[in-house]
Amino acid sequence: MAWFKNLQNTLKLNTEKKKGIPDGVWLKCKSCSEIIYRKELLKNSQVCPHCSYHFPLSADEWVDIMFDEGTFKEWDKHLQAADPLKFVDSEKYKDRLKRAQTKTGRADGVVTGSGQLNGHSVVIAIFDFGFMGGSLGSVSGEKILRAVEMAIEKRFPLIIISASGGARMQEGMFSLMQMAKTSAAIAKLGEHRLPYISILSNPTTGGVTASFASLGDINIAEPKALIALTGPRVIEKTIRETVPEGAQCAESLLKNGFIDKIVDRREMKKTISKLLEFFQE
Repeated sequence: MAWFKNLQNTLKLNTEKKKGIPDGVWLKCKSCSEIIYRKELLKNSQVCPHCSYHFPLSADEWVDIMFDEGTFKEWDKHLQAADPLKFVDSEKYKDRLKRAQTKTGRADGVVTGSGQLNGHSVVIAIFDFGFMGGSLGSVSGEKILRAVEMAIEKRFPLIIISASGGARMQEGMFSLMQMAKTSAAIAKLGEHRLPYISILSNPTTGGVTASFASLGDINIAEPKALIALTGPRVIEKTIRETVPEGAQCAESLLKNGFIDKIVDRREMKKTISKLLEFFQE
């Protein structure tokens, strides 16, 4: 039995010597279930190299993809929402805000600023879905309004990248008012003959889809992005009808004329640059 004990000790020693793989080095694609090396995914603009599934991006990751290095300047970083309704559901709204701020490191869910995109000066507003589902609140609407005003002042094109579950219910009517506020602001760009390019990423829904996200001179979507006024789960619960598969995806909306183009994220900067050249002619 001595040989068996020695074998047990050897196996135990070898097991203890093995180094575990650090968490987060590999991840599984949500679409094709292939295992992806995280560094490879980062180099590929967070697009699965096997099936081209587009992983969600934070606002900072969009900045890295879209802007020439070192040119982006953020505005109105300090603006944060109040709690005018003292709203409470399963928890207080102010507590939800604090948690979202801690999670993202930002005061609110929209990042605005200006920079160079392949040498073109642009103003941009980017929704961060990680901040309360990219919901449209009073601060989000105000930042978009200010971005429009700055685009007019500087004579720069405007780009908005949407990723949102819709209006922020914790602000009630104050949130819904942002739909009209932002739509009216976008109309001013047309009066000043300045281009507005809307990029709809996954998901873009609710009041965001029903307002500024659909008002671009050019509306671009990422592949297979969910774009809808109301998500399929809510529709099915409301009218007790099953939404046809793919009816609310970017490909279906392109077919029916709702959007102008579907662009792979890896080609987004190049495509936007070409559009800006067209508008400048």
